[in-house]
Amino acid sequence: MIELIKTIHADLEILFEFQTNKDGIWIAAFTPENPTDKEFYMDKWTKIVANPEINMQTIRLQNKIIGSVAHFDMMGETNISYWIDQPYWGKGLATLALKMFVNNAVKRPLFARVAFDNFGSQRVLEKCGFKTIGKDKGFANARNMEIEEFIYQLT
Repeated sequence: MIELIKTIHADLEILFEFQTNKDGIWIAAFTPENPTDKEFYMDKWTKIVANPEINMQTIRLQNKIIGSVAHFDMMGETNISYWIDQPYWGKGLATLALKMFVNNAVKRPLFARVAFDNFGSQRVLEKCGFKTIGKDKGFANARNMEIEEFIYQLT
């Protein structure tokens, strides 16, 4: 049904478009200051794709790019991040992709952070075995304010 393939530079054009979706920006909350700044996006993600320490996979459905999933180290923790194009929300594809990704991840524990009101992402994480381990607050560029976020862990 879906497959995960190592992200290549050419995928970034499509992935950038997904991350300019207004609904996606709002629900993700913790976005760049200007999520429509393509030059910033391409510079940042080109470095990420080239970094051998970061595992970034493009999610494809019938050979069409529908999202991405990655893990990266930040503040001594291995964090995961994912994004699915809005037409594919609510179809179980994010859950399937994340399950595939974490089943092949060699690092543990894995951590994820999600906005307090991003119920879809919370369900995805929980279906993949992540447990809520805490709360934090951070400045959400998409909302121009500090909001609460939940911290999840998969051991």
